[in-house]
Amino acid sequence: MRGRRRIPALLVLLLAAKAPADSVYEPPARAVGRLPSYLLEIPASVRDVLVADAGSATMYRFSRLGDGFVEMDRRYMSIGQKGVGKERARDRKTPLGVYFISEELDASRLAEKYGAAAFPLDYPNAWDRYNGRTGYGIWLHGVDARAPDRPPLDTDGCLALPNDDLLQLALSLRPQVTPVIVTRDVGWSTPSELADRRDSLRRALEDWRSSQERGDLHTYLSLYHPEFRAQGMNRAQWASYRLASFAARPASPVGLAELLLLADPEEEGLYISRFEQTLALETGPVRFVKRLYWRLGERGDWQIVAEDTG
Repeated sequence: MRGRRRIPALLVLLLAAKAPADSVYEPPARAVGRLPSYLLEIPASVRDVLVADAGSATMYRFSRLGDGFVEMDRRYMSIGQKGVGKERARDRKTPLGVYFISEELDASRLAEKYGAAAFPLDYPNAWDRYNGRTGYGIWLHGVDARAPDRPPLDTDGCLALPNDDLLQLALSLRPQVTPVIVTRDVGWSTPSELADRRDSLRRALEDWRSSQERGDLHTYLSLYHPEFRAQGMNRAQWASYRLASFAARPASPVGLAELLLLADPEEEGLYISRFEQTLALETGPVRFVKRLYWRLGERGDWQIVAEDTG
């Protein structure tokens, strides 16, 4: 990709000089036909996706253009003082994975070090909890106006952008909608390279949906990995819980909408489906947002290892 020359990861770790906030932003170099390898399917309601590349201290924004996505812009960012791979509270590392902006905070009520705006991310998510990761308060935020030039490794685990850049970006950010993918180093693919994986995951998700609609508990549970854990339950406990749910609810339509399919940037073979699920109940339709974390097996089989709502 043409444009700003990539900063080697080792150089980022050794940088001692502070990067001027206004010297690293350049117009985008749009590589037609090339996307981050994580973007399998994006619903029309999602207009922008952020990809934070820790290796080059770069925040990319990919925006919808017609039926596809293009690189819209890129910005310099700072990450945790201890790098990436957050595992526990106060380790000063930035988490790796797929997150969503949860809200926009009132910057006037925050300490000056958070700058002109602040957007919390939903760390820890279900996959973080599955792996026993702890901590909280991971934000996308600005910088202290009194000391705006921050080195690449400089936060307590958050993602920090120059204030002017963040204020421009804020116009595109939507709580509970905008994904933020944090990776060590961006991997790239063409849409055709992603198509087979996307279609295969879609078929597995359809089996999950239709098995509920038919009341087919056997097929439904076959899609859950032996090491599945969620809501404090292992797979055996989950199976008992769902058996009671299937028995209590007659077979009825199950709808899925706003489907988002993403590959995890850190965990090989892990994928996330996020969607709005509708259950047709006698009292009326019930809608909620659900996330399923899928593991792709060596034989091409898909199984769910974790899930949550929101």
